Amino acid sequence: MTRLRKDDLLTIGDLARRTGLSVSAIRFYEEKKLVEPLRTGGNQRRFLRSDIRRLSFVVIAQNLGLSLAEIEAQLARLPQGRTPTAKDWKAISTAIRSVIDARIATLQRTRDKLDGCIGCGCLSLRNCQLYNRDDEAGESGAGPRFVLA
Repeated sequence: MTRLRKDDLLTIGDLARRTGLSVSAIRFYEEKKLVEPLRTGGNQRRFLRSDIRRLSFVVIAQNLGLSLAEIEAQLARLPQGRTPTAKDWKAISTAIRSVIDARIATLQRTRDKLDGCIGCGCLSLRNCQLYNRDDEAGESGAGPRFVLA
């Protein structure tokens, strides 16, 4: 790793101001290993400037509906100790796109099947003659079967 200058590092307060996150949120993300600060001789946290982008990505990804586990998996692909390149971010974007596309497909199926189910008026998958004739869904276990398939 290249030698860091003092102005390459941010305090947790500076990082909070730059990202719009609270200090407690940054500590939470640190606990989840989404950012890893350096420690001074006095044990104070110091963050790399690239952590601004990492935390901004966390906020955006959460707004897109990704779980912390999914976000952590994507951030693990980024280098520690250097600012990610456009190529680094492109790889993550491609991976996230497939997750979002799958969610969109599920939401569209849900919308389409929900419209049909509510449209018949019975509002019961147990009795529904359109989607669950003779309660076949009950044989495969509890929970929604047609909407999530």
